[in-house]
Amino acid sequence: MTRTAERRPARAVPVHPVPAPPPAGDRWRRRLAEQARAYAFLLGGLICFALFSWYPAIRAVVIAFQKYTPGQAPEWAGTANFTRVLHDPEFGAAWGNTLTFTALALLIGFAVPFVLALVLNELRHAKAFFRVVVYLPVMVPPVVSALLWKWFYDPGAGLANEALRALHLPTSNWTNGADTALVSLVLVATWANMGGTVLIYLAALQSIPGELYEAAELDGANLLQRVRHVTIPQTRFVILMLMLLQIIATMQVFTEPFVITGGGPENATVTVLYLIYKYAFLYNDFGGACALSVMLLVLLGVFSAGYLRLTRSGSGEEDA
Repeated sequence: MTRTAERRPARAVPVHPVPAPPPAGDRWRRRLAEQARAYAFLLGGLICFALFSWYPAIRAVVIAFQKYTPGQAPEWAGTANFTRVLHDPEFGAAWGNTLTFTALALLIGFAVPFVLALVLNELRHAKAFFRVVVYLPVMVPPVVSALLWKWFYDPGAGLANEALRALHLPTSNWTNGADTALVSLVLVATWANMGGTVLIYLAALQSIPGELYEAAELDGANLLQRVRHVTIPQTRFVILMLMLLQIIATMQVFTEPFVITGGGPENATVTVLYLIYKYAFLYNDFGGACALSVMLLVLLGVFSAGYLRLTRSGSGEEDA
């Protein structure tokens, strides 16, 4: 006798009602509230930029056309501040030293970080240790770094000349000589600021596909050819942007001349920013200082716009 299974009734599946979409007005109000919260978080940053960046810049442009003395009502002076600054004997020396410093920084300080990044990228062991060693100078306060190098360059008991004497080599005046002072400051700036640049280059190098190097090796390319035809083209954008940032930064060099040489010897290390400092805090001429600041601002702005236009057009032609 066959036992037939009792057929159980099918279990009812609960049907949840689909919620109706909120009205268009509620969606608009909710989106507006979210945007208001986002802008409220940004408001603090905007206030800081307005008070400590935008307002001082606009105020400096206004003072450049005024005869300004703290505690007294400013008087409109027109272009008298610019005329006085242009006829200052230190004006030409400051601009010449600044441009020379920038050129030397590109020759010395631009290639060194790239080469160090190439070396670090090829290491197989202790990568983290060497990255910390390279970045360590950036963590040293700039004034402390300059004071250390000032002792290092001391022509009497400085470590640099002591090392030369130990090697039976002629010593140097370093920052005390008009011919060597500016180059010595370039070495200080390169040592103190190259750590961040090295890490940026290293990140760009590690993003290059390994297949490109393998194909170059199969074609018989040596190390220099791989760097020229693979590494540099693949990191071209990073190189161009860091070159622009380095030019802007070196045109505003101040700490090294101020701490190490004081603008000397014989105005050999007076830079534009150091001259601005002298106008404002030694001569009490804030109008002249702001006029010189506006000149530097206009020069860097025009140069940056032209540089970006040239590099953008050059990359567009290559892409085409």
